[in-house]
Amino acid sequence: MATASVRAAKSEDDLPGFNGRQKAAILCMALGAEQAAKITQKLSNDEVEMISFEIARMERVEVGAAEQVLLEWVETAVASEALSSGGVDFAREILEKAFGPQKAQHILKRVVSQLADNAGLQRLRNADPQQIANTFRNEHPQTIALILAHLAPPQTAAVFKEFDPALSTDVAFRMAKMEKVSPEMLNLIEKSLGTDIDLEFQQGMSLAGGPAAVAAVLNLVQGGLEKAILEKVAEHDSELSMQIKNLMFVFEDMIQLDDHAIQRVLRDVDTKTLALALKGASADLKQRIMGQMSQRAVAGLKDEMEMLGPVRMRDVETAQTAIVNQARALEEAGEIVLNGSANDLVVG
Repeated sequence: MATASVRAAKSEDDLPGFNGRQKAAILCMALGAEQAAKITQKLSNDEVEMISFEIARMERVEVGAAEQVLLEWVETAVASEALSSGGVDFAREILEKAFGPQKAQHILKRVVSQLADNAGLQRLRNADPQQIANTFRNEHPQTIALILAHLAPPQTAAVFKEFDPALSTDVAFRMAKMEKVSPEMLNLIEKSLGTDIDLEFQQGMSLAGGPAAVAAVLNLVQGGLEKAILEKVAEHDSELSMQIKNLMFVFEDMIQLDDHAIQRVLRDVDTKTLALALKGASADLKQRIMGQMSQRAVAGLKDEMEMLGPVRMRDVETAQTAIVNQARALEEAGEIVLNGSANDLVVG
């Protein structure tokens, strides 16, 4: 991958050329490893990974760029502290004394916007699923889909259970088809809900839905609702339904299956396909699968993997997808359980 050289910002107006991840990366580089570590400890794994990626892409950071990012960081810290201590008016007063009226207005506008972004849907995310369902069940399904797509999967799954199954399936389909949403559309929906609902959506294009979002929710839905939703999606778009199914259970998830399920899946998989699939698997999954095979079968599998040598990732993914599809077929036939445990089975 080609690396990127970060040029010096000539003025504050040049800083918007850096996105948030790049600014965070520059800040960490400017502060040094020890101080940067204290900052990244408070971030999520995904955020740390994104910042690390940006750092890796930068050959060097010129002094001007570092100074501008550090200055913005100081300004933001001062404004945020003032806002939390005494509100907007107090913050404005502090900033005007420190930077002058014009600069203070610019800083305050930027920081208030950032705080609003970080607080997006916070009240709704803390709400009881039953309360959310009662509030939105009479809204248009597209509106509900947009809102639920911005919540965590466990909360959305809990809301689905409160809805009528027909409404849940309609909303899930719309979530799966959802693409980038403009801030104007979010604001329009927020206004349509009235002043009783306190929703603050992120600014900028939002991408919260899609097949992966629905798969994450359906992984948490028990009973026949998962099947009903997937069947409803398949009626409109069979390919989309298959995408969701594949995302719901990926090859690495086989490590969570019980012994019987793994043995049943392996019974219908040829050695070459399994060898290809395991080329891209974790060591734990390889050990888990081989633990369900005879010593002779394991020896044959290892020989096949050695004979394959280096393989293309595309071929590995094709083999893994074939095994995932086989596992899903066995689940639909009632022979194994994928997203659950033996406790979900009824005997008698």
